[in-house]
Amino acid sequence: MKKLHKFLGAGLLLALMAGASLAQGPRVATSDAPKSGGISAPKPPPAPSTFKAKYEGGIFGYNKKQDGTLTFDDVNKRLVFRNKEQKEVLSLPYVAVTGAYGDTKAGRPKAAQVVGALPLPYGANMLSWLARKKYRYLTLQYDDDVTRARGITSFKVESKELLNSVLNTLAEKAELESRGEVFIRRREVKAPEM
Repeated sequence: MKKLHKFLGAGLLLALMAGASLAQGPRVATSDAPKSGGISAPKPPPAPSTFKAKYEGGIFGYNKKQDGTLTFDDVNKRLVFRNKEQKEVLSLPYVAVTGAYGDTKAGRPKAAQVVGALPLPYGANMLSWLARKKYRYLTLQYDDDVTRARGITSFKVESKELLNSVLNTLAEKAELESRGEVFIRRREVKAPEM
């Protein structure tokens, strides 16, 4: 009986080690082609021309986080951020956008932070530490030839659906290519001079 237990234990250990080594193996790159018989995911509806957003920083000279709106200004071919008073704060030309993607971060809502800080008896505020909310961000990489500014900026948006719509709409307007869940501008390769 002891030999059977040792044999089973050794077999189980060997199986666990084999599984762990397979999990540590190299990943195979997947193509962008759809996997479900050539049917691609449905395209989200077009984004509204103006929507609520919170500027999170990243553009030189504009350090203050602030609430406002983002607008697709198609006449001037740019993305415009306006503050609460609808005063234009900053803009990014569509041609300056070199990459765009959606980002999600989980955090504690302000109300949960306040309740968690209250001195309540018997740890009544401990559940507030478990409260989590997902925040959605439109993250843009830009390189503006006119101002010679480059960097990464982000805007917090209200929902996942809005974020997907904005990403796809911006990608079309800025002529970006899809690379999975990221949109990029293909760099032009210049032929060598002879």
